Order: sequence, then C-alpha cells, then structure tokens
Amino acid sequence: MATVKFMLDEDFAINLERYATESEEIAQKAIYAGVEIVADTMKINLKSILSDEATGQLVDALGVTPIGMMGSEWSAHIGFDGYDNNHIAFQLIARVLESGTSTRPKKPFVRKTMNQTRTKVALAMKKVVEEELKKITR
Repeated sequence: MATVKFMLDEDFAINLERYATESEEIAQKAIYAGVEIVADTMKINLKSILSDEATGQLVDALGVTPIGMMGSEWSAHIGFDGYDNNHIAFQLIARVLESGTSTRPKKPFVRKTMNQTRTKVALAMKKVVEEELKKITR
C-alpha cells in the first residue's frame, strides 16, 4: 500500500482557513451569478411566447427568492408571485403556458430556458468561484 505525506506550510494553512471561512460567501456569489443568467433568459423566452395583447404582468411577476440554505445546500428559486387582475395565480398561468391543457397547446419556456442556460450557468458559477479563490490566495 502506498503512503503519502503532505507537509503544510504556513501560507497554505492560512489559505485553507480563509477558504473555509469564506466558502458560504463564495457559494452565494456563484449561485447569484447563475440565477441571474437563468432569470434573464427566462424573461426573454416568456416574452417571446406571449401574445401582443399581453399586459406584461406575468413577466413582471417573475422573480428570484433570496439565496438561502435548503438542507445542506445553498439555493435560490425562480418563480412567479401574485395574481392577475382576474385573481388567477401567476404560477397557474405559467404552468398552463408551459404544459398546456386539453384546449391550449403547450408553449414551453421553462424547459427551453433550462436547456439554453445549463452550460452558461455552470461556466459563470465556475468563473466566480475561481475569481474569489484567486482573491483569497493573493
């Protein structure tokens, strides 16, 4: 069996300690960078499927929750909040647009957004983490 010895120097130990203390802040910055890309793209995709007569209330109702802990993971949610003038929840309207009904064809904008942004989000989050780690090690 192989044995590996690892000698810690003082600078390396200090950097590890900084990583540990600032990891939550770095995670939040990375999540915010990813959520911003998804929310912006989702608004564009939503506008593209709405009719010209749409009031824009549904687009305005799209928002992002504050970043928080869910179990052991940091997360933020993108969704719809509120009701339209006819007291119909924006969440229901968005669900009908995304999935359709027996009388309305589906117009998926959430699935399209997720497919469009998956790699962009991963790269943006990776870039934020790398930049923040570089700041710590300087």
